[in-house]
Amino acid sequence: MSDMNMKINAEVRSAQGTGASRRLRRAGKVPGVVYGAQEGADMIELDHKETLMQLKKEAFHASILDMSLGGKSQRVLLRDYQMHPWRMEVLHVDFQRVSAKDKITMRVPLHFINEENAPSVKLGGGVVNHIESEVEVICLPGDLPEFIEVDCGALEVGESIHLSQLSLPSGVESAHLGRGGEDLGLVAIQKARGASADEDSDAASSDEGGADSSDSPAIDKGSSSET
Repeated sequence: MSDMNMKINAEVRSAQGTGASRRLRRAGKVPGVVYGAQEGADMIELDHKETLMQLKKEAFHASILDMSLGGKSQRVLLRDYQMHPWRMEVLHVDFQRVSAKDKITMRVPLHFINEENAPSVKLGGGVVNHIESEVEVICLPGDLPEFIEVDCGALEVGESIHLSQLSLPSGVESAHLGRGGEDLGLVAIQKARGASADEDSDAASSDEGGADSSDSPAIDKGSSSET
């Protein structure tokens, strides 16, 4: 389950517009908005340092957050944020209120485990190829997983794990498959490029060696006939 104790502090902001947002950023604040749950949108401001630190945490992007706003606590999801093109500066953040009774659609990160211990990697020279890094799920807020594990320990070279093979927690379903989407591949074990190159090199060396041994008697015969 997601970390229900993850908190974020916000204040209601009255000033709006580009100029007001610039002044907020100069003061070390981040403009934002919180909406949803059949309530109007509230314009908010957050501490930049705290927000930037939270955004670096994977769980912050896929958890129900406890937002303190105007003396009240609200349960929200991070829905979007904008960063400055080249500075480590958060420009704007969007949050959505959630109701415990209403299902949500959320993208959840995948954690790949047992990759290095897989025989196909450890002994067979296989290379792990991550095809997807997250999946979209539908569930009630209380069932939202912080991440989903994908066990690669039994994968052989040439094999893959697909969306339908995921072990999803109780109450959680795949949004993609629920919409009738393709059964996406998530991770695969491929043969290392160097392995095929080495085999080709060995084969070429073997062929060259055979050619030299067969040509040698012919040269000798030519030499003896001329003498």
